[in-house]
Amino acid sequence: MDQSNKTKINQLLTNWPNGTVSACSWLHQKGFGYDLINLYRKSNWLYSVGRGAVGRVGDQLDWTGGLYAIQEQLNLPIHLGGRTALEMRGYAHFVPLGKGRGVYLFGAPRTRLPSWFREYSWDVKVRYITTNLFPKETTLGLTKEDLGAYSVTISAPERAIMETLRLVPEQQSFEGAKLLFEGLTTLRPNLVQSLLEQCGSIKVKRLFMHLAEKSNHAWVAKVDQSQLDFGKGKRMIVRDGHLDSKYQITVPAVSKAEEGS
Repeated sequence: MDQSNKTKINQLLTNWPNGTVSACSWLHQKGFGYDLINLYRKSNWLYSVGRGAVGRVGDQLDWTGGLYAIQEQLNLPIHLGGRTALEMRGYAHFVPLGKGRGVYLFGAPRTRLPSWFREYSWDVKVRYITTNLFPKETTLGLTKEDLGAYSVTISAPERAIMETLRLVPEQQSFEGAKLLFEGLTTLRPNLVQSLLEQCGSIKVKRLFMHLAEKSNHAWVAKVDQSQLDFGKGKRMIVRDGHLDSKYQITVPAVSKAEEGS
């Protein structure tokens, strides 16, 4: 390897955040041709991460480092959300894990996860959800989470709980969602209001308000429901459940013990 290529790889490795992946297409745009990337692989500087990305030899990769490349290098509208975002902020440690266990990523419709991310053996089970729950262009309710060497975009709690409700009951139990809601004492009512107004799911809006009122959190009274479109007709959340006549959704029946509490 000539001195020029050694200098380039040294500069690349110096500025490479620990634990992250680099997409080959992004490296190519930065002046690293595919032949040069292959040379760095053969010289034991880099190694393949699936097809289309590389990691630094000796570096311990994390799935969030792959998400970093997706967001910062490929600029894809994919973020960490739902229950995983709540867990990252410390809201879900008391909720039993069940069929919804895994890392939840959310993307706009027709946005595909890169093949290298799908094919790599991360230490978590990645669940990727494409949804039009919110308009594709909106960044409302998204925030940066500092992970030390790098940051990733995640849902704030106000958006994350709505994404979680989107998965009830298929991937998230009603009971688990209810427990999550009980811990959300400090949601920002202005952000909740804006998200509910932009939310494209009638089911999510109704279920959100049902659980919000059951939680008795102080911020709930500040939500202006007159500005929300709750649609028409009934929605079934669970089979053989109890009908909430206000929000026209079927939910699990309340036990006598809960009624007396």
